[in-house]
Amino acid sequence: MANFNTIRYNNPYSTAGNFVKISSTTASSDSTISFTSGIDSTYKEYVFYFVNIHPETDGSEFQFNMSVDSGSNYNVTKTTSFFDAEHNEDDSYADIGYQTGQDLAQSTSFQNLSIDMEANDSDGSLNGYLHLFNPSSTTFVKHFIAATTSMHQSARIYTSYIAGYGNTTSAVDAVQFKMSGDNIDSGTIIMYGVK
Repeated sequence: MANFNTIRYNNPYSTAGNFVKISSTTASSDSTISFTSGIDSTYKEYVFYFVNIHPETDGSEFQFNMSVDSGSNYNVTKTTSFFDAEHNEDDSYADIGYQTGQDLAQSTSFQNLSIDMEANDSDGSLNGYLHLFNPSSTTFVKHFIAATTSMHQSARIYTSYIAGYGNTTSAVDAVQFKMSGDNIDSGTIIMYGVK
């Protein structure tokens, strides 16, 4: 597997290139995974990688929110967009489209990063990333982009693309991830800063 600490990240969304690992958390029936330290003015971009995230409850949504008070509250107002691509294992269904029910319009709710995840099959999981841009700015809103791929509970691949901004000029200093229905059964989230 590539070492993200040493490779160049040649991506149109990245402001530079070198990844620096800051922290990593592995879930074991956790209700939330929170990153409450290490998000500061050291880097202009932070990337969270999701590796084999598995829910405890079938049909759960994987979600995130941001905090401006070191994790006391995760309630940053957000405006977002969400579209997906789906394909059944038996080739009986395929679709791509904008999901109006998954976007937020000036809402403090948690943003879904995937929906209807498979939990009953032990091999079902989610992988992907979230980019958070310049969270320490006290001038600009906080843009983010995310992409995830997961096993849907209807025996299909489900790929989500999410983008938006936290509508705050306060510094974002903490990020939390959780499932909508129950705990995060297993999986790892790794946080990187981008030089």
